Amino acid sequence: MNALSEDYLLYEIKAKIAGDIVFSDNPGKAMRKWRGLFNISQMDIAERMNVSASVISDYESGRRKSPGAKFIKRFVDSLVQIDVERGRPALNTLLRLFLGSHKLYEAILDMREFSKPISIKEFCKKIGAKLILGEEYEDTLLFGYTVVDSIKLVLDVPSYDYIKLYGATTQRAAIFTKVYYGRSPMIAIKAMQAGMGGLKPALTVYHGTKKVDPLGIEVAKREGIPLAIVEIKTVGELLEKLRNIA
Repeated sequence: MNALSEDYLLYEIKAKIAGDIVFSDNPGKAMRKWRGLFNISQMDIAERMNVSASVISDYESGRRKSPGAKFIKRFVDSLVQIDVERGRPALNTLLRLFLGSHKLYEAILDMREFSKPISIKEFCKKIGAKLILGEEYEDTLLFGYTVVDSIKLVLDVPSYDYIKLYGATTQRAAIFTKVYYGRSPMIAIKAMQAGMGGLKPALTVYHGTKKVDPLGIEVAKREGIPLAIVEIKTVGELLEKLRNIA
């Protein structure tokens, strides 16, 4: 990618974030969402913006009225500046998503690479997931994760965009939310493999179901994909635990 096209995409990302905040029914909540996606603390963003952390907290909690356009621009610029200084982990993910379809962007709830790899066993422990298939893979290392809305992925995202779910590596956990029966995610993974030379995630995690459909288990067995279930009540709680992993 040349410098001009990358600068343009960075501009588009900033515009997307700012627009999402401005047009949100709850701008403070949108600010908190984007700050979380960039994995930046209230203290760090406040320091960069030269305001107190309480100002950021008040906006995000709704104690202050919606921020003005200038404040939002400073907020977004600060997110990007901090991420660039950290090696662009969030921006690199967003750039990959922007090169995909709009539907893919909507289906992905979070996507991150770890600063240090973590074993499947330790990863499941940190998010409170139970490995129901593939205990022999417990020591396999994960280098990141992708969280998707399984319904949007299966219904709206074109199959040729699935490869972008893998981020920088296939050695990652594919986490599917809104799983009610446990069949569609494994079928989606099967479809990914068909068009991408057999690529598959190192771990699949279901959120939203307590029991996996027998067909989903059979597909996982045949494809050699470890499968886990996480029973955290909300997607928000799940994302919080994931972002606390170094």
